[in-house]
Amino acid sequence: MTSRRKFLLTSGAALMAGAAALKWRAANAGPAPTWEVTHTDAEWRALLSPAQYEILRRGGTERPFSSPLYKEHRAGRFLCAGCQNPLFSSAAKFDSGTGWPSFWKPLERGVYTSRTTSLGFRGAEVQCRRCGGHLGDVFDDGPEPTGLRYCIDGLALTFTPGAA
Repeated sequence: MTSRRKFLLTSGAALMAGAAALKWRAANAGPAPTWEVTHTDAEWRALLSPAQYEILRRGGTERPFSSPLYKEHRAGRFLCAGCQNPLFSSAAKFDSGTGWPSFWKPLERGVYTSRTTSLGFRGAEVQCRRCGGHLGDVFDDGPEPTGLRYCIDGLALTFTPGAA
């Protein structure tokens, strides 16, 4: 038999947990971003390779270690393959051992991140700030100084050698 005190305590804890979940959702909810670069689905298909379309427009991913940009070590910038927005400097690239190009910091105004619960865990999706193309995900297991690991699909990127 449940006592009144136990009932009140468990009910109160459940209410607090629910409120915390709603607060987390509300704190991360906001108006959907508007993208500077937009195209129809048919235009995106014409502009991108089928593999790039699958990643950038449908949120897919490439096989690990399959991108030539994974081993790109020259000075330069990594741009969005969809709109050529500068996203990352080679100075922020590091070898995470995961099989995808990884960066510890994006360029200013390069990316947009939004919370996700895909695959049953909380994380953050990384999108191009200009066209909304899916780039990958960001995790909190990267190197200093940020402690972040932007795990990016190489097919979502192009590379321009030169000053980083």
